[in-house]
Amino acid sequence: MKLSHLAGMLLVGAASFGIFTSCSSEAKKTNGKTIKTAAGVDSTLIETEGETEIVREPIDTAKYNALIKKNANGDTTGKWPVKKQPYPLDGAILPFKRIVVYYGNLHSKKMGALGEYAPKEMWRRLNAEVKRWEKADPSTPVQAGVHYIAAVASGTPGKDGKYINRMGNKQIDSVLKIAKMQKNTIVFLDLQVALSTIKAELPHIEKYLQLPFVHLGIDPEFSMKDGSKPGKKIGTYDAADINYVSQHLADMVKKYNLPPKVFVIHRFTRKMVSNYQNIKLRPEVQIVMHMDGWGEPDLKIGTYRHFIYSEPVQFTGFKLFYKNDLKKAPNRLMTPEELLKLKPAPIYIQYQ
Repeated sequence: MKLSHLAGMLLVGAASFGIFTSCSSEAKKTNGKTIKTAAGVDSTLIETEGETEIVREPIDTAKYNALIKKNANGDTTGKWPVKKQPYPLDGAILPFKRIVVYYGNLHSKKMGALGEYAPKEMWRRLNAEVKRWEKADPSTPVQAGVHYIAAVASGTPGKDGKYINRMGNKQIDSVLKIAKMQKNTIVFLDLQVALSTIKAELPHIEKYLQLPFVHLGIDPEFSMKDGSKPGKKIGTYDAADINYVSQHLADMVKKYNLPPKVFVIHRFTRKMVSNYQNIKLRPEVQIVMHMDGWGEPDLKIGTYRHFIYSEPVQFTGFKLFYKNDLKKAPNRLMTPEELLKLKPAPIYIQYQ
């Protein structure tokens, strides 16, 4: 979301929720049955004396190595693929699948395709994008999902003076209900902390992050550490903030026996993420540095090269704006075929 989308948002809503996807190895009363996780990794359910436990199989490390090498697209600089990264736990989505999502908030048509269109139309459009990616790269399955702004930086201070509008549980439940309309989808909850902190905001969505299909995004653009009002300047996160979040997610994965969490960090300037080289990688968390800038293709490619490619962390993402990317010539969206030529090829794609 860009700066012009902030002013004076008042957010209300209601719905119910209930969802299950195959992203987790859900234990059922089965004796020795082999199941598949989101990454296609085998796990076995074994029933012993009335209790069912999951016996997890390790990921196929040879396949993992081959996929991250393929994803580096022949980079010869030594930056990609990232060296010394831990193998993920079983159930990892990346790099076994490419994630393709719609981004937005249900209460604003200006913040993204998720919210601009009614749910059925939204899914029709997103599924069309999924098919384009499947055609462009048949060797990589697509994991569809929605990326919801669960805390929105605001132009007004609010009761607590933090310039943040937090979506209530009913609003988030409504997003999960929309996700349930299509099988095997995932959900990202995104936090724009404004004058609050990431440590203070994570507890507001804690119960949702305990679900195996719910993942996390954070937006440094709206992390106003110097007390500036959001929208007046671009904010920042340090590696220490990112490490705090990834450790928190890792603890949840271990506590609740979850598949790895995908953790998306938006970025389109260097100062949005400081000390990137100190970001820690963990088997329980898959970090995506996501190119969030808009504009003509050459500008977007340059942003990706300078701030995503040149400061490698783990995986990469790329955002496409249906409206803002068309403001200047050549007035078109970049295609999957074009993005697949980037080094590395983005494994997380977001449409706004």
